Amino acid sequence: MTEAAAPRAQFLSLHLLETLAAVLPVRDENNAPKTIVYGGFERHMITSQARRRAERMHARDRANAGVGPLAGHSMGRRTREWALLTARVLEKDHGWDKDESVATTRAVLEAVGLKFGDPAKKTVANLTKVLLFAPADADKRIGAYIDANSEELRHWRDQYLTAQESGSKPKRGGKQAVAEESEDGETNGAGDKDLPPLPKESRTAVLTALAPRDAIDIALYGRFLAEIPDSPNVDGAVQSAHAFTIQEAEAVDDFYAAADDAKLDRKKNALDFLDAADDAGAGMTGYQSLISGTFYRHAVLDRSRLRTNLQAAGMTEAEAAEAAVAAELEFVTGFVEAFPQAKRNSTASTGSLPALVLAFEGERPYNYAAAFQKPIDENPEDSGGEGPAGLAGVRRMLNHHSFVGKRRPDIVRARLLTYDPQVDALLDELQPSDATRVDTIEGLTS
Repeated sequence: MTEAAAPRAQFLSLHLLETLAAVLPVRDENNAPKTIVYGGFERHMITSQARRRAERMHARDRANAGVGPLAGHSMGRRTREWALLTARVLEKDHGWDKDESVATTRAVLEAVGLKFGDPAKKTVANLTKVLLFAPADADKRIGAYIDANSEELRHWRDQYLTAQESGSKPKRGGKQAVAEESEDGETNGAGDKDLPPLPKESRTAVLTALAPRDAIDIALYGRFLAEIPDSPNVDGAVQSAHAFTIQEAEAVDDFYAAADDAKLDRKKNALDFLDAADDAGAGMTGYQSLISGTFYRHAVLDRSRLRTNLQAAGMTEAEAAEAAVAAELEFVTGFVEAFPQAKRNSTASTGSLPALVLAFEGERPYNYAAAFQKPIDENPEDSGGEGPAGLAGVRRMLNHHSFVGKRRPDIVRARLLTYDPQVDALLDELQPSDATRVDTIEGLTS
C-alpha cells in the first residue's frame, strides 16, 4: 500500500518557528513579559491559552463571516454574560420588560446550577462566576423557550425570588436541607427551606441549549463545566504547548513619551510667551517591555477524538467525517495565521508569518521542544556560534525530525511550508528527503 493510499493516522502534529521583533503578545500580572527557564536558561514564553484563544476566535470570525471551510457551521461563545444575553433576546425579540427579563433569565440559569456574582454589586450581579463555553445561539434558544412558556415560568420565578428573599437555599445533593447543630448549641440552617426547583421540562430545555451540540470549536478545544454535573463536558481534540524562544530571553524596557497636541500647538504658534515654562516636556511618559526572538510552537490534533466529539453532539458518522475534515483545515489555518491581539496597534505583531511549519501524522503526538533545550548561540559561525536563530532553528528542527523519523515508522506524510525566502533557500540547500515542501496551508493537511 502506498503512503498516498494509506489511511490517515490518528494524530496530526504541527511544529512552527516564527521570529518576532519588539512585541508583547502576552503579559503577566505585573505587566511584564512571561518567561520560563528551560535548559538552564530563561526564555520568553507565549502561553498556550493566548494562542488557543487567538486560533479559536480566528476560526469563529471566519465561519460567522461565511469564509473558509467552516462557513455555515455552528460555533461557540465563551462568556459570563449568558443571563444578560438571553435577557436582551427576551427584550428585543419578544417584547419583555428589561428588568423582568434579567430577573427571569438569572433565576432560570441559577436554578439550573450556575452560580452568579454578589447581588449587591451591580457590575457582577448578573454575571456567572465562571466562563461558560456554549453554542453561540444558546441565548436565542433559551430566550425563545422562556417566552413560549412565559406563564408557567413567570409563576415559578415569583415563587423562586420570594423564597430566595426569605433565606431559602438551593437544594443540596437532591435532598432536603437538614438543620445542623454547632458546638455552641446554635443551629445552622434551621428553618431553611429549599428553593422551588425549575420544572423538569424547562431544565431539560436549558441544558439542551447549553450543551455543546454541533459547535465545532467546542469539539476542537473542549470545555469543562463543574457547576452543572449533568451538562456534558467535552475532552478537546486539540493539544497546545506553550511557545518559547529557542535562544536566551532578552527583554527591553522601552521608554516612551506621549506628546500633548494642544501644548505643542501653543508652543509652535507662540500664543503666549508667559506660558513658555508649561510648554516644556512631554504630556505623558512611561515604560513598556518589549521582546524579540524566534519562537518554537507546537500543537496536536486528535482526529479520532474530534470525530467522537462531533458524533456525541448528534452528528451522523458521515456528517462528523465531513465536518472533521473542514475543522482540521480551519484549525491548521488558525495555527499558522492567528496571533494574540495584545499590543497589536503599537507593535503590528499580528502581521507576522512563520519562518517554517512542519506537519506530519503519527500514531501518537510528537513534541520537538527537546531540539531547543540547548539555546541557540546567535554569535557568528566563525566565532563558534550558530548564527541567526531563525535559520539555525530550521536546521535544528529538521535534523531532530529526521533523527526521530528513522526510529518511529508511524511518522508519515511530513510537509513543510515557509514564508521566508531565506528559509526557502536553506531548504534548497538541505534538500530534506523525509518531508514534502508545499506552498499553501491546505497542502499541510491534504
